[in-house]
Amino acid sequence: MKKIIVALVGLIGFSAVSHAQTQQGNVMVGGTISNMDLDLGSSGTFKLDLSPKAAWFIKDNIALGGYVNLGLVTAKGAGTGVNYGVGALGRYYIADKNAQIINKAKFFVEANVGIEGNNPAQGASTNGLGLGFGPGLAYFVTPNIGLEGLIKYQGLVGFGDAATNSHLTFGIGFQIYLPGKHVKQMVGVK
Repeated sequence: MKKIIVALVGLIGFSAVSHAQTQQGNVMVGGTISNMDLDLGSSGTFKLDLSPKAAWFIKDNIALGGYVNLGLVTAKGAGTGVNYGVGALGRYYIADKNAQIINKAKFFVEANVGIEGNNPAQGASTNGLGLGFGPGLAYFVTPNIGLEGLIKYQGLVGFGDAATNSHLTFGIGFQIYLPGKHVKQMVGVK
């Protein structure tokens, strides 16, 4: 009987956590991979952008945090280009059940602002203020792990060979949602 009660409490706790990923007090940690390209031909081009992220939910469905962008582009005989960035990000998760197309998924909008740079091996470089925004979809494969797709406009205004630089990116992400104090209290963990 004791095992049945423990299993029921665990199931209720699992259910409470599975709907609480974006609850106030929780923390989101993960990242996004975009612009991935490996040319197996004679040019030997390799491209990859990584963007680690961390955010804290200040209210239900609203998270504020920071990001770092690290990008590399290299090709035979053309040198190596570097992209970088560091700044603040914000996310808003759409809580309306009518907006859900899949049971375990949530749409969100992400925006960022920070110091960024685009310094290709050949061509115009720009360094300065980076701005980005776009929609995404998080699919929760477990109660605390989300796989994401994110389409984002990235703009850069500053100095260098070119005053502006902008592009659209499609990124695939992986986020871990760590429960805050409120969720731990709901499931009885101290």
